[in-house]
Amino acid sequence: MAEGGTDAMALTAPPAAAGSMPEYEVSRVAVIAQAGVLLASVLDGVRFGQLDDSEAVAVLAALEGLGRKVDGARLRATTDIGARAETDLGSGSLAFKNGCRNRVDFITQLAGISGREAKRRLKLGETTVERTPLGLPVPARYPVIADGLISGDFGVESAEIIATTLTALQGRVGQDDLDRVERALVASATGAITSETVGLPGAGIRFAPDYLRAQAMEWQGRLDPDGTAPGDDAVEAKSTLTFGLLRNGLYPVHASVTPELRGVMDTLFDTYLSARSRTPIFVPTELLESRNKPELDGIDGVESIPGSAAFGTEPFSADPFTGDTRFDGDRRTAGEKRADILRAVLEAAARDPKTPTMGGAAPTVMVHINAVDLDQGRGVGWIDGIEAPVSFRRVQELICAGGYQQALFGDDGDVLYLGDKIRCFNAKQRAAIAARDGGCIIPGCTIPARWTEVHHVLPWHEGGLTNIDNGTSC
Repeated sequence: MAEGGTDAMALTAPPAAAGSMPEYEVSRVAVIAQAGVLLASVLDGVRFGQLDDSEAVAVLAALEGLGRKVDGARLRATTDIGARAETDLGSGSLAFKNGCRNRVDFITQLAGISGREAKRRLKLGETTVERTPLGLPVPARYPVIADGLISGDFGVESAEIIATTLTALQGRVGQDDLDRVERALVASATGAITSETVGLPGAGIRFAPDYLRAQAMEWQGRLDPDGTAPGDDAVEAKSTLTFGLLRNGLYPVHASVTPELRGVMDTLFDTYLSARSRTPIFVPTELLESRNKPELDGIDGVESIPGSAAFGTEPFSADPFTGDTRFDGDRRTAGEKRADILRAVLEAAARDPKTPTMGGAAPTVMVHINAVDLDQGRGVGWIDGIEAPVSFRRVQELICAGGYQQALFGDDGDVLYLGDKIRCFNAKQRAAIAARDGGCIIPGCTIPARWTEVHHVLPWHEGGLTNIDNGTSC
């Protein structure tokens, strides 16, 4: 058993012939181990929160430089081990000798990394690491990238971006152009000025991976403007969307969208996110209460009106941390706002008459809750097909908006009783309320009337009636 209670993997090193391993090779391994011990002792003594600003900046820069050197060495070592563990080597493969299925399996157990990370290193190493398949050195396909990784001038992430771009251009442009792109992108990744970058915007500035990726796309678009033929279904990019496993009460969404769909989504999001700048601005209560204070005088675009909202026409910041005194109280992040917009779009689509029906009715989300829990104001609800619970507060909101239908089940699951749908505004009431309110009544909300839900002003369980006077759009 290894330390920590896990089984240790017994790795078998290939036997060395007598006199075949020079002494310096053994000492090199020892020096690397000693360097690791020394580095650990230094880092363990650093109290990052106690450094002043200049020291903190210098330490991070030094660690990143060291990390790039180590990452480059790990890439070369992983590529070398991958070559030694190729299944084509048969019984001579390190994977075979250690009872592993393939080189990825062997590397994951040897290095303690994921299969995804092992594949990532091996793929990058195929083009950026010098190899010796027959004992003779074979230069890397992209030698400029290889030199940068060895020197630690840029990291693995930047190397991947450059290598991916060059591989996409292989066979589509001449070798001279390919070499020029490699030198130019490496220069951008390192901040060097070369004949390819001199005079260009940003020359001499080291590009972070995000900016480097954008520049790589520009090079690719310039040299290969046609790119993939639009009719080539085998390789044409397609949008996808999948749901991950439940984690911390949330389902992660994994999506990849085409530029066209991204444009549609951005336009829709921006329309609603920016709409506040063209609508009345509702100042928080604390501002109204202190409207006579001198420091509030002269706020551009704000006119205090006793007992009501303050209206303005100038754009204002929706970020509560910018110090903008016209902040309207909406503390959602931009991501949270986009999620709410997407939900409203989907709910509107479900109510659209043109949406296909399910079982003769519009798409309906069924939420279940125990009747005793509902009466006592506790517990959680459950949606058909979803294992995660729904909070009691959200169950109440759904009941208020969509009503509920009582169903009694026997011990064996048989339905004993199915009541009528109650506590729900009918279609005519909803139309009248929407026409009266003209949309959501929440200050600053720009959702149109057809997207709103109808709620009771005085809750139904407190004696509120389900009529037009007690209904409101929100």
